Amino acid sequence: MYIPRQLEERIGHLGSRFKSVLVLGARQVGKTTLLKHLMPNAPYFVFDPVQDLYGARQDPDMFLKSYTPPLILDEVQYVPEVLSTIKRFVDESNQRGQYYLTGSQNFAAFRHISESLAGRVAIIELDPLTIYEQLYVSSHQSWLKCYLQEPAHLLSSDLKLLDMDLLNAIWKGGFPGTIGFSTADFHDFFNSYLQTYVERDVRMLTEVRDLSLFSRFISLQSALTAQEVNSSKLGREIGIAPQTAQEWTFILENSYQWIMIPPFSGNLIKRLSKKPKGYFTDTGFACYLTRINSRDALLGHPHFGHLFETFCVNQILRTLKTYGKSFNFYHWRTSGGAEVDLILEMDGILYPIEFKSKTNPSRRDTQGLVQFMTDYAHLKIAPGLVIHGGDKAYKLQENIIAIPWHGVFLENQ
Repeated sequence: MYIPRQLEERIGHLGSRFKSVLVLGARQVGKTTLLKHLMPNAPYFVFDPVQDLYGARQDPDMFLKSYTPPLILDEVQYVPEVLSTIKRFVDESNQRGQYYLTGSQNFAAFRHISESLAGRVAIIELDPLTIYEQLYVSSHQSWLKCYLQEPAHLLSSDLKLLDMDLLNAIWKGGFPGTIGFSTADFHDFFNSYLQTYVERDVRMLTEVRDLSLFSRFISLQSALTAQEVNSSKLGREIGIAPQTAQEWTFILENSYQWIMIPPFSGNLIKRLSKKPKGYFTDTGFACYLTRINSRDALLGHPHFGHLFETFCVNQILRTLKTYGKSFNFYHWRTSGGAEVDLILEMDGILYPIEFKSKTNPSRRDTQGLVQFMTDYAHLKIAPGLVIHGGDKAYKLQENIIAIPWHGVFLENQ
């Protein structure tokens, strides 16, 4: 069963404006399924890293001339030879939406496209499912939309809760292919996913030689999600050089398994951390890698707080993409321990957000927000927000609101 994606309209719009569209994202996030849904009659080709199944490497001109656009070309990073031919073809025609490409490796796809299709292709990233997509709810009904437009309305009686179990949402993650899986099925899925990712993506497109050690590196990285990235410490844990740890983190990031949140700067009084924070892009995969074998095993687990933060950060960043707006994001931490987990910057306004997995956060959980808003009182700062694992929205103190992670405004549909 197809699950509607909230980037459908955006991709359709780009296809009407650009001659080609590139959809990037991790393995199994639904890139091909989405494009085939939007264009059910378009010829579709998936490329292999080893075999030249359609002769696209040997004779890209003949391959493309054999079919009438639009075409869907899947995993195009494996056939860089075809990109220069696409460039010539699109330059010879004013038709929009001729080629729809997908790729699961940012570092490979962008390198070839920057050389061949610069200015001729629209690029968009697709992520695992949001909780709104899983429940067929518009992302515009999220608490996030309200927070960015009218924060005080978060305390209104219109705020409702999605019917979703937090532990299940974190443990299962958001890969579309796992919808309806049993608990045992998830282990098999992620076991296969890890093997395919390492054996095909990493081995084919990078110079990593010890794939077993790289697999250990991924597992260790999953245990460090929602923490500041320390390459030296990470390297010591598995016996690799800090530079190697940096390079392998770069691989994870550019194959859409990992995201980095840069530090916020500008405080001239306090010494600030300059380290970025890292997050796994799917909490289901992170749970598998850290050997959390069931939903119930999350209860009381030492990583639960970090996984909750990882889950919420990913939901926010994915939802923002559907709004079609430009934004920056940061984290903030002082040498004294004051911190804010996520700071969104949009239209010159800063939106500071903390994540607490507990069900009833208190004023003690606002210390970092208060410190940040005090230190940067000269800047435009929206009310602080504490996203928590409970089910009530309430004011923690002046200018700081606590809201549940699954708050929506269903009446606005």
